[in-house]
Amino acid sequence: MPFDPQDPDFVADPYPTFAALRAQAQVHAHSGLGLAVAVSHAACSEVLRNRSLGRIWSDATPIEQFTSFNLLHRNSLLENEPPTHTRLRRLVSAAFGRGHTERLRPWVDELADRLVTDLADKIASEGSADLLEMLATPLPVEVIAELLGVPAEDRSKLVPWSNAIVKMYEYGLPEAKRQEAENAASEFVAYLRGLAQDPAPDSLINDLVAAHDGEKLNQDELVATAVLFLMAGHEATVNVIGNGVVALMRHRDQWQRLIGDPALLPTAVEELIRYDAPLQLFERTATAEVTIAGFTVQPGEKIAALLGAAARDGQVFAEPDRLDVSRNPNPHLGFGAGIHYCVGAPLARVEIAAALRALATRLPGLRLAGEPERRPEFVIRGLRELPVTG
Repeated sequence: MPFDPQDPDFVADPYPTFAALRAQAQVHAHSGLGLAVAVSHAACSEVLRNRSLGRIWSDATPIEQFTSFNLLHRNSLLENEPPTHTRLRRLVSAAFGRGHTERLRPWVDELADRLVTDLADKIASEGSADLLEMLATPLPVEVIAELLGVPAEDRSKLVPWSNAIVKMYEYGLPEAKRQEAENAASEFVAYLRGLAQDPAPDSLINDLVAAHDGEKLNQDELVATAVLFLMAGHEATVNVIGNGVVALMRHRDQWQRLIGDPALLPTAVEELIRYDAPLQLFERTATAEVTIAGFTVQPGEKIAALLGAAARDGQVFAEPDRLDVSRNPNPHLGFGAGIHYCVGAPLARVEIAAALRALATRLPGLRLAGEPERRPEFVIRGLRELPVTG
């Protein structure tokens, strides 16, 4: 087995293991995960783009115990292939393309400033604060809630729902956690069905309800799309901000460059996504025999792109283990590739840039106040706590 995804040392820093694997071969069989894993940028890119490798959803079992969890995924843009995917993406892109990112941009900047001001105030009064709790987590949740038109009084429900559901993407999950995921999915589905009955006029939900070119999403598809936006938008962004701030604090020269030159923000955002990927593994299933970097995958077998490994490939990135906020070009695969490229990528970039801008402006003396506590999961790479001081 190339690595143990539950080994704390590996979870803490998987990148040396990825480098050693990449030196041996671009693709490896992983008996523990029951699939092959691609570790080079070229192989991962091919896994994501090859049309003989698709997102083929398999229901969580026993099916009768995971009704809502399976509903969310059967109807998800992410878990379908053409022609269903083509139809869903056209309708979702039409709704999302109605100026939502630009509509939210000034609001996101104001929100980030407000959250960082509160963070700075707590540091001033108490000496330190948890950046994850006060900025990285609430920022994307508030943005997605605003996008969907979730009333302020209901927004506290979203993070627990999302956190419980995404645990199902890890390997070897205990039964109790699987049941928590289903319970959260059931509550979320019921909530969104109610929200769709009377959506806020300028919300994405309202645009998703509307017909486009005579077609529209059915209610299950609408609910699945809204949940996908929350889970993908929240989990990815909170972990880019968390992982990224840790990287910048440990590379003070790069933090100082960002403070001194705000024009570096766009490239810094891309570099933080690359340097410590928030999503480490993304599966595909073969629909026909396919060979990736000399490794043959039979129909029905799975192969995963290890996005964190691809991001540290020296064949593509000069000095891949070095953080460089001016790195350009930066062809990371953090938002995926091919037909499943992240629809919400523009909004995620706005959020991450807003957080960095606010921190660099209001807390230039930011530094770690203790060792960050990492979550024990491998697939979704993030932190539990990020103590900082200023």
